[in-house]
Amino acid sequence: MSTVNKGRTFFNLKTWVLEVRPQYLLLPLVLIMVGTGVAWWEGSLNIGFACLALVGLVLCHISVNVLNDYFDYVSGVDLKTIKTPFSGGSGILPANRLRAKQVLWYGTICFILAIPIGIFFTISLGWQLLPLMILGAVCILFYTSIILKIHFPEWSPGVGLGILPVLGAYFVQTGHYSLSALVASVPSGFLVLNLLLLNEFPDADADKIARKKTLPITVGKKNAAVVYTAFTVATYVWILVAWALGKMPVLSLIALLTIPLAVKAVSGAFKYNDMSKVIPAMGNNVLVVLLTQALLGISYILSATLFH
Repeated sequence: MSTVNKGRTFFNLKTWVLEVRPQYLLLPLVLIMVGTGVAWWEGSLNIGFACLALVGLVLCHISVNVLNDYFDYVSGVDLKTIKTPFSGGSGILPANRLRAKQVLWYGTICFILAIPIGIFFTISLGWQLLPLMILGAVCILFYTSIILKIHFPEWSPGVGLGILPVLGAYFVQTGHYSLSALVASVPSGFLVLNLLLLNEFPDADADKIARKKTLPITVGKKNAAVVYTAFTVATYVWILVAWALGKMPVLSLIALLTIPLAVKAVSGAFKYNDMSKVIPAMGNNVLVVLLTQALLGISYILSATLFH
């Protein structure tokens, strides 16, 4: 690529879009669906607030994706990682399609743009939202630079991009938290944790460069596959038990329809030395994460409209 063409890519809209890894931006949508669905099931619904919360969550999700790209590039991880459709970053920085400083500012600005939305909800609905937002900010800003260098960092996306968004989406509808919202948020936490965990398998060797402490590195891929399986099983068991105890509507059982996909993902996780098996498993994992939560959200919405 000529110097002139390299310069032009810095102003290419497609490049900026690809940098955020748009294929993962369905996750904020299903998280908002779950939290809003629970609130609707309990009798509260504000579509405008739901949409505004979605905008804020998308900005936060973009921020963590982009900042992760920046830190992985400057640490040298991106230059050694095995690129797959589901892991290994966007590939924009190694290809010299954007400068590192531009990517750092991109992620930072997206985070800053989300702050006024959080302030609005806090002023409008109550300070109780503030601790949730602070913990979410910690998970975003320090994930790659600090949290990934501490044992079992997978908790951070599980909490920050799983449990907290569901609770937040519920709070902006109701102005409070509830046991039902917490119960509904736990499967999201398990699923998002697993999303990151399986995606770490191909990156394990490269991640050692940055002294990351992901499970595939610290306990080995075989044991990491066991942990992945445990959280997969826990997701479905949680839904079954919550329904049996009356904490989820009966329609929530439609989320169990993703079990066949989960079985395929688990099977592939144990073939961790064969990338031809791991990559399809990662694809099935993405489907499990998105579809299970989407079906949970739909179950609450249908329960609210059909049975209330």
